[in-house]
Amino acid sequence: MRLNQWTEIRTVAQVARTGRVSAAAEVLGMHHSTVIRHIDQLEAAMRTKLFQRHARGYTPTEAGEELLRIANLVDDQFTEMMDRIESARDTVSGQLVVTAIPVADRLVMPSIGRFQSQHPKLKVIYHSDVRTYHLAYGEAHVALRSGTEPNHPDNIVSRLHDARHALYAAKSYVQRFGLPRTEAELAEHRFVITELEEPRAPFHRWLADRIPEESFVFRTGQVSAAYLALQSGVGIGFLNRLAENEGMVPVLPDLDPPEWRTPIWMVTHVDLHRTSKVQSFTRFMHEEAKSWGQAPGVSL
Repeated sequence: MRLNQWTEIRTVAQVARTGRVSAAAEVLGMHHSTVIRHIDQLEAAMRTKLFQRHARGYTPTEAGEELLRIANLVDDQFTEMMDRIESARDTVSGQLVVTAIPVADRLVMPSIGRFQSQHPKLKVIYHSDVRTYHLAYGEAHVALRSGTEPNHPDNIVSRLHDARHALYAAKSYVQRFGLPRTEAELAEHRFVITELEEPRAPFHRWLADRIPEESFVFRTGQVSAAYLALQSGVGIGFLNRLAENEGMVPVLPDLDPPEWRTPIWMVTHVDLHRTSKVQSFTRFMHEEAKSWGQAPGVSL
């Protein structure tokens, strides 16, 4: 049976339940003649009689009884589906896709773990990537982005956190090369950077304006690789000032130019923003971000 005849099936099933055209018309909110037309159209399509007409009303034939049985099953399944959808709206479950800039990983991961402990039925897919995921195409539910405030008209944007960067070096680097005592002496040292080409992050541009190109001795697009290089004493690099950077030595700790502060934005698409899981997650992350100044984390 074609899907576009479902209206006729519902009409015929209601006549089979009530036994009268007028009663079915009242329940369905249809005109008497519309109900009769639906019966005629469905009988013509099925090439069989669905009712025996008599003075007392309409009695379903064997084919009519079978149609009523199937219609009742489908109606029950639709009701169960709507109940599940209604329930899902009020619970945090299913799949949540989050994308974040890699520099946010060490801040975000513990918070996601705590969120999932509160909502054990939720599965998270996490993309750590500098690429801008298209929320309108369903590539992610929530995106954490840095830099200039995103301005797409279909997105809902809130400021989540201000990452404060500072320069650090491993103790092994300090033992080999010492530390710069002034901003001018930075040009005499070696640096690790998490950008393969022209620096785009404001703090990296700040540094590039003050040191020669050859001072960037280690470049990588992977935050984890850069952090390992920094730990290994390859050079000086940026870390999150608010993090517990164990084993790292601050470089020019009193230096704190505005370029070293990077806003992190939480972005959702307007069509998904009001779903229970997205609303719950965004509220939770805003609360978590209030304590990130004391939480462990690393940003390069």
